[in-house]
Amino acid sequence: MPQDFPPSLDAASRGHAERMAAHLRAAIAQAGGWLSFEHWMAEALYAPGLGYYAAGSIKLAEPAVAGSSAAAPAGDFVTAPELTPLFGRTLATQAAQVLRQTRTNSVLEFGAGTGALAEQLIDGLADEGLQVRYDIVEVSADLRERQQARLARFAGRVRWLDRLPESFEGCVVANEVLDAMPVRVFRWDEQGALLERGVTVDAQNGFAWSDRPASETLAQTVAGRMPALPGYSSEINVQGEAWVRGMGQWLRRGAALLIDYGFPRHEYYHPQRAAGTLMCHLRHHSHADPFLAPGLQDITAHVDFTAMADAALEGGLDVLGYTSQARFLMNAGLVDRVAALDAADTAAYARAIAPVQKLLSEAEMGELFKVLAIGRGIDAPLAGFQRGDRRGAL
Repeated sequence: MPQDFPPSLDAASRGHAERMAAHLRAAIAQAGGWLSFEHWMAEALYAPGLGYYAAGSIKLAEPAVAGSSAAAPAGDFVTAPELTPLFGRTLATQAAQVLRQTRTNSVLEFGAGTGALAEQLIDGLADEGLQVRYDIVEVSADLRERQQARLARFAGRVRWLDRLPESFEGCVVANEVLDAMPVRVFRWDEQGALLERGVTVDAQNGFAWSDRPASETLAQTVAGRMPALPGYSSEINVQGEAWVRGMGQWLRRGAALLIDYGFPRHEYYHPQRAAGTLMCHLRHHSHADPFLAPGLQDITAHVDFTAMADAALEGGLDVLGYTSQARFLMNAGLVDRVAALDAADTAAYARAIAPVQKLLSEAEMGELFKVLAIGRGIDAPLAGFQRGDRRGAL
């Protein structure tokens, strides 16, 4: 951990964290002194006016800031669209194939962040000759405001929805959405009994882990996914699976591109991953303490892509492709877009190439991030999975 961690917080940030902590303590008291981590994470991220995604703090660095070599960027983390517009422009190639197959012009994005990906997709699809109608489902009020300001030039073509559509045909996009859904955390004790991890208030009025015997439903679910490993802790994204399964009720025709960091199940519940995958992001520091600065930091868990693929099948959808982000982007034409850059201006070219290398490198985002495509009514193989499709590994 860097020596400057945890980063110093201004008075306003400290005050917000204290109010969020008081809200969480009240929720624990109302629950009888013990709150499941899934519930605790939901409150920490989404409590109205207080949760990380419901309050007004800057969460994501803007593209211009993210590409700067100056002072540390604002926010807590940087996503692929903030690194380079080439990400969204390349994704637009795949989205265009879906739209042409479905003969629609509709795109639906979940969790649109700063609006960077939406902007890149709309412009990229226009280059493909497609004028799209773009819908966004966004739970964060302040992020919605940022999106509306950024996408103002597309007035009349972009809408913000407050709920899931009853019926949709076209292309669905969800970049780093599943990892932010609250997860249930479990642990095997030394005798091989399964416990569900929850949160209590400690003697210093902070928060501490507290374990209880898992419910029969949770125990059966975990038993179907991994063997008992004493001392092992991990997560199940029940809400994410329900969201994917439910997509089968409203996605009538088209494909959903789910982009996130994670693994297939045999890697997710690997014996060496004994502490699980919970990760927090605060002022561009990554760490594993979810109880630090509640309301000011992001809390995430990696995605079990096998579970998401199974949920899609249970919802009546097809699994259309699964591969690494690097392979997907190369299949979709990122290398060609890089080759088209002007290399004569060496400084500008180097600035453009650096984020692309981060997207593709196995040591960076290229291998950790995966792309899962699910859908209905898509016949031809999707371009992003034409080489290196790993559905057999799910």
